[in-house]
Amino acid sequence: MGPIQLLSYPAVKMVGIRTGLPLPSAGETAAQMAVYLLLEDYLGYWVHRLLHTKWGYEKIHHVHHEFTAPVGYVGLYAHWSDVLIIGFPAFVGPAVVPCHMTTLWLWFVIRQLALIDAHDGFDFPLNPANFIPFYGGAPHHDYHHRVGRKSQSNFASVFTFCDYIYGTDKLKEMAQNSTEKRETMNFIGGKQA
Repeated sequence: MGPIQLLSYPAVKMVGIRTGLPLPSAGETAAQMAVYLLLEDYLGYWVHRLLHTKWGYEKIHHVHHEFTAPVGYVGLYAHWSDVLIIGFPAFVGPAVVPCHMTTLWLWFVIRQLALIDAHDGFDFPLNPANFIPFYGGAPHHDYHHRVGRKSQSNFASVFTFCDYIYGTDKLKEMAQNSTEKRETMNFIGGKQA
């Protein structure tokens, strides 16, 4: 057996996920990422909303909401069954539209970065995600955590279109509250600061 034969691995296909060469094109990867994001966001919205029912919240999801002012770590801080339940939609896309192993890895990296970004508590102005249409990010999800147990809004994990379509989007209320807060902070002791 020569050195070339040792370095070439046969392509393996498990559960539709392929390995080996050729690698997927950038267009194929981008299309699969778009499908995965849309599927995960839609299913994740409903799973998250179900976890905010009385039983789901009291038995499972309350652990994740122990933090009313989240930081990046809070995205992963949850009851073990919450991790399984809310993580399930992330696997639906690759199951429906199988991909190459490198695309699967990229998908999970992107998903984790979006999870951390939604829970980091910062709205970075130069965050590249801010240029993605309907991206919620930290401002959208911070409101969800601030309200805590009573939260019946801002369930979306990445995009805001499900919250908008199903009437659980509180962006206007968030903007109004932040304007009132700024006005209150600028008005000290009966005089403008």
